[in-house]
Amino acid sequence: RRHTRFKCDWSSDVCSSDLPKFVATMHFMGNMLIDLDGDVARAETYAVAYHREQLADGSGRDDIWGIRYVDRFERRDGNWLIAYRVVAQEWRRVDAIPVGRVRGGGPGKWGTRDGNDAIDWVLDASGPAPA
Repeated sequence: RRHTRFKCDWSSDVCSSDLPKFVATMHFMGNMLIDLDGDVARAETYAVAYHREQLADGSGRDDIWGIRYVDRFERRDGNWLIAYRVVAQEWRRVDAIPVGRVRGGGPGKWGTRDGNDAIDWVLDASGPAPA
């Protein structure tokens, strides 16, 4: 059995096959219930997963899922690790995004995946934040 922190085997498959088609993703984690029993625990975490895709014609779509992460944790050598994960899908909604509204535009700094995202340079920043 493979034990890793905060990721499972299924996530590497999803990341390599599905994530590249999205221009933005964000998961909001909600309520978490943990039932502890010695060196094992089960947990249920509610989440809403947002995925924005840009289509060839310049339009896009938001693919939004209501999910629950249902996990079995095991304590090994003093560390709690995910031993097994089920992603239970509760609902799904797909919304059309008009041409020109998929990314960019509007005020603020848009996130990037090219090494120039705010998280990549914020520790070295000084002065006012860029717009």
